[in-house]
Amino acid sequence: MPGAAAVRVAVDGPDVAAPGDLAAAVAERLPALGRPAVVVLAGGFLRPASVRLEHGRTDPDARYTDWLDAGALAREVLDRVGPGGPAEYLPVLWDVARDRAARAAYRPMPPRGVLLVPGPLLQGVGLAFDVVVHLRVAPAARRRRFPAEQAWELPVFDRYDDEVDPVALADAVVLADRPEHPALVLQGRFS
Repeated sequence: MPGAAAVRVAVDGPDVAAPGDLAAAVAERLPALGRPAVVVLAGGFLRPASVRLEHGRTDPDARYTDWLDAGALAREVLDRVGPGGPAEYLPVLWDVARDRAARAAYRPMPPRGVLLVPGPLLQGVGLAFDVVVHLRVAPAARRRRFPAEQAWELPVFDRYDDEVDPVALADAVVLADRPEHPALVLQGRFS
C-alpha cells in the first residue's frame, strides 16, 4: 500500500479454525520471500472484563458487540502502520488474564513488512485491513467442533454470518470445516 509501513492482513475466523496458528505459519514463511512479518493477536485488544462481561460471561450479544476494542486496535496498530502512520505498533493493549493494561511498548514495524492480525469477528467493524482472509467454518461444523463450554458462542457466529457476511467481504476464504484438509478460495481482486 503506498505510504504504508506494512500490508495489514486480517486472519478472521472463530477460535476452532485456529486463525492464530495460520497467521504464525504465514509469518514464519514470509521472510524467505523478502517480507518480514509481525503477528498481533486481536485477543490482546479485548475490552476490560467490566465492559466485556457486564451482561454476564455467556451473553452472545455482548460477545458480538462488546468484547473487541476495535477502536484501540485501529488506533494502536492498524493506523500506526498504515499510510501516514509512524511505522510502529503496540503488540498488546490489555492483559485479559490479569484484567489490566499490558503496558507494552511500541515496536517498530519492519520496512516492507506484513502485519497479520488473527482473531474472530474482525470484519464489519470498520478496521482498515488491506487484505482479509476469512477462515470459514460452516454452522454444522462449528456445532461439532466448538467445545461444550463455548457452545454459548455459536449464535454469535451465526449472527456474524447473517449480518456481516464475512465470506462475501473477504479477499480470500479458507474453507476450514476440516482443519486437516483446508481449501483456499480466492475472490475479489485475487480471483
